Amino acid sequence: MNLPLPVVTVTYSPGRHLDSLLRSLPDAGGRELHVILADNGSTDGVPERAAAERENVELLRTGGNLGYGSAINAAARKLRARRDRGELDPEFLIVVNPDVTFDAGSIDELIACARRHPRAGSVGPRIRQPDGGTYPSARAVPTLRNGVGHALFSGIWPSNPWTAAYRADTDMDTEHTAGWLSGSCLLLRWSAFDAVGGFDERYFMYLEDVDLGDRLGRAGWENVYCPAALIGHDQGHSAGAHLDLMLPAHHDSAYRFLADRHPAPWMAPLRIVLWLGLKARAAVALAASRVRPLRRLP
Repeated sequence: MNLPLPVVTVTYSPGRHLDSLLRSLPDAGGRELHVILADNGSTDGVPERAAAERENVELLRTGGNLGYGSAINAAARKLRARRDRGELDPEFLIVVNPDVTFDAGSIDELIACARRHPRAGSVGPRIRQPDGGTYPSARAVPTLRNGVGHALFSGIWPSNPWTAAYRADTDMDTEHTAGWLSGSCLLLRWSAFDAVGGFDERYFMYLEDVDLGDRLGRAGWENVYCPAALIGHDQGHSAGAHLDLMLPAHHDSAYRFLADRHPAPWMAPLRIVLWLGLKARAAVALAASRVRPLRRLP
């Protein structure tokens, strides 16, 4: 008999999206699910209502806005204790954004894919965007050269070679391994997640999925893209409303990712240049985001 499969989602005043996610779960697979809401300080009352109305939904207050990875890890610690007592699935857990909806059978497809790939530490679905297109959610790990080139030129020269290399994995129709998978929805193998220590909690937001995928790969696990599993994602709905926080957070995470992979003392000048360059780019991007709407006025 299958034990309940744990599903973790991080909530921060999720509004209407959380109900859509929870309503999509029953048809996503034939497994009993236990959903834990790692709440980072919601003020809209939605997570509380969801936990009160559904027997399989549990509310975990993290104690503040800890960031995405830290909230996932907090939920995982609580779930791990129940797993070790034989109350939850010992093999897999799912982490998913609250603005995701699962298509019918999608969780079953993710599990089947993981079992086809015994070294899969993470498995990710095909992500349908609001316009119906497929989001490129399986990519190569960015290198210093491609990351810097993409950061500098993507806004003014979209077809530049560094951005092309940064987004090199464009095959969204075939099951395959990738450097990393979008953290908006992942089936994780407990043994792999535990082996690498979960998410790196220094990432408040952004690139925590790139970092996790890279660390899984370095530890000998695979990140497997599974297009047979399909989800919808209302991507970026919250980020667009909080650019003052999101743009600096994105650039801080980019620095952390690149600096961690160039740690030698003799590379300190490189890290300084990266830090200054990304801080400047964040300031320019933030200023542009404030001015751009004015340019559309008559």
